[in-house]
Amino acid sequence: MKSFANLAIVAALAANSASAHYIFQQLSVDSTKYGPFEYIRQNSNYNSPVTDLASNGLRCNVGAEGGATQTIDVKAGQSFTFTLDTPVYHQGPISIYMSKAPGAAADYDASGEWFKIKDFAPDFSSGEAKWDMEGSYSYTIPSCIEDGEYLIRIQSLAIHNPWPSGIPQFYISCAQVKVSGGSGSYNPTTVQIPGAFKETDPGYTANIYSNFHEYTVPGPGPLIC
Repeated sequence: MKSFANLAIVAALAANSASAHYIFQQLSVDSTKYGPFEYIRQNSNYNSPVTDLASNGLRCNVGAEGGATQTIDVKAGQSFTFTLDTPVYHQGPISIYMSKAPGAAADYDASGEWFKIKDFAPDFSSGEAKWDMEGSYSYTIPSCIEDGEYLIRIQSLAIHNPWPSGIPQFYISCAQVKVSGGSGSYNPTTVQIPGAFKETDPGYTANIYSNFHEYTVPGPGPLIC
């Protein structure tokens, strides 16, 4: 009986852990919402996070390749939205990056340079951290980027299990877009992924349960046009 009870407890904990995971699976452009993984690369690890800072899965998620994904036309300055299967469940910042493909976005392995365009960071104005834990996140295509095909990468960095006793979790998806109407005047700070995030980053090691009054989101600062 004791063995059966222990197995039941383990199973319950596993179920709770899985239910706390989430995935960005739908893209909207302006008010038009598209089907799951129509313009977002389909990953192979369901809604599980990536935790290895050296993994190529940090780019667009595990198994997320572009060949079976459509690429959508967007204009510089146009709004877009990523929608999840269930609202973000874990505290941590949301960041949006872009990377210009050398050719077609569908053929791009995401190994090039990435630049950040948006952070959803915590608000401390009430005296404690308030996180944007939503079911969708919206922003606009920067007006100053070059025309061409890009990956738009959204990332939820879950820091609810503080390092080093716990391991922060990355929930990631990439959309494929073809941008037109940009001025091409941008000069962003770029990074490579993996490599952009380190175990020594204050935003990676932060303990949200102890003396938590400020926060620096990992990665470069967002592009300003």
